[in-house]
Amino acid sequence: MEDKTKNEDLSPLVIISKDRQRTNILKKYEQQFIAFLVQRVPSWISSDMLTGIGFSGNIIIFLSFILAYYISPVYLLIGVFGFFVSWFGDSLDGRIAYYRRIPRKWYGFTLDITTDWVGIILIGCGFIVYAKNPWELFGFGFVVLYGWEMLTALLRYKITNEYSIDSGKLGPTEVRIIISLILILEVLVNGSIHYSTALACIILLITNIIDTIKLLKLGDIRDKKEKEAAKNL
Repeated sequence: MEDKTKNEDLSPLVIISKDRQRTNILKKYEQQFIAFLVQRVPSWISSDMLTGIGFSGNIIIFLSFILAYYISPVYLLIGVFGFFVSWFGDSLDGRIAYYRRIPRKWYGFTLDITTDWVGIILIGCGFIVYAKNPWELFGFGFVVLYGWEMLTALLRYKITNEYSIDSGKLGPTEVRIIISLILILEVLVNGSIHYSTALACIILLITNIIDTIKLLKLGDIRDKKEKEAAKNL
């Protein structure tokens, strides 16, 4: 009863962020906005429903690429809306479960990672349809590199027991904003998406290499600690 009372005294901001480390640029404002939203989401909307909403955002982005290819690049602006829908569902599904004190940590973790991966594949496929050869290869490259980043996050969780979805100052929110800006620029300057995506892939590659090197060092430190602990048994 005492623990429950203490939990009830926590602010929504503390409740939704207590199990996750964030290092992204917009973390302060994003967490405050999420804390504001979780208090206002109707009770009949469940975490699974929010996951579905987030995934539907990825479908919208995919369709925006298709419409842009067959009709007009202006339809890429629908993709910007899709990224907002994706952020809304993906950011709130787990947080609202913690706010309502009904978290399913490993169920939610599994569902979140799976839907995120399928969503990234959808976005990559949409870009491949829209982009002209050989630029479409960067759509495939983006999927591979983002998958690498997801693996790094999971490995970091395994090694440090601390879950972080950010890569330095960039997190999923910043990535969504950057890609949205790339879509808007493509509407204004047709063909610019090829160069923007190529640049994004290069930056993602460099970031992944840096994060992997850091992760290897953390793994080495843990190995040494475990060996030292084994000697003292």
